[in-house]
Amino acid sequence: MIDQLIHKIQQTAPIVVGLDPMLSFIPQHIKDEAYQTYGETLEAVGEAIYRYNQEIIDAIHDLIPAVKPQVAMYEQFGIPGMIAYQKTIIYCKKKGLIVIGDVKRGDIGSTSEAYAIGHLGHVMIGEQSYRGFDTDFITVNPYLGSDGVNPFVKVCREEDKGIFVLVKTSNPSSGEFQDQLIDGTPLYELVGEKVAQWGLECMGEQYSKIGAVVGATYPEVGKRLRQIMPHVFILVPGYGAQGGTGKDLLHFFNEDGLGAIINSSRGIIAAYQMDKYQHFTELEYAKASRAAVLDMIKDIQSALTHRG
Repeated sequence: MIDQLIHKIQQTAPIVVGLDPMLSFIPQHIKDEAYQTYGETLEAVGEAIYRYNQEIIDAIHDLIPAVKPQVAMYEQFGIPGMIAYQKTIIYCKKKGLIVIGDVKRGDIGSTSEAYAIGHLGHVMIGEQSYRGFDTDFITVNPYLGSDGVNPFVKVCREEDKGIFVLVKTSNPSSGEFQDQLIDGTPLYELVGEKVAQWGLECMGEQYSKIGAVVGATYPEVGKRLRQIMPHVFILVPGYGAQGGTGKDLLHFFNEDGLGAIINSSRGIIAAYQMDKYQHFTELEYAKASRAAVLDMIKDIQSALTHRG
């Protein structure tokens, strides 16, 4: 799957759009139509989320290689929300997009194995094989150690899927733990070394199926981790709404122009609410999302072109 992701990036751009819908992002006409059918219920919200996602996907799927739905934004609405999550995954795949489930799972033993199977693998019921959410990649929390990550690595090998392991996250308080020094070395570097080690067990043609998450808000950290993990693809959150810009991203890429995929979520899916795109009406929210993707592509390509 990592080779497919790279191929799609080469055809489009190193961008992943985070499908992280909040109720406040969804245009009122979509919510009103859902409420008319289902009442003011969880079912209505699930339907509104799915329709909102569909229109955005229709508007941008030809510009990007992948999407990254954040499961919490669906999970908060219970079973109807999770149905919308699954329907979104299926729809994205029909449009030819690779799906990175932002689930940040990580536990021990059989629990991690169950998470890996549910999101990346399959289960046998009698003689029938079934897939749960069937994402192509998921995000994984490594802080329970190798016995929490190994089940995911195993499924990646068996299913030709992938994971992105949290190494240095983009949130302001990440340093409370991730920056702590152990014998003079920041913890995030030790995690990066472990990710590189896991990655060697699961290589694609050029890059490993085991990737890393490193926030755009820490470009110097990205430079160091790029050195530590030369064959690891880096998922980079924090672009746009969290302050990251194209020039902050250069260190995340290798000299071949590959090695990183940059995420933007609300800066794309809620673009119509931003001053820059206020000329788009609420009914044109998907067109605003497309314009925001095009601007992001231009910003990143400009930075990569002028790197030096």
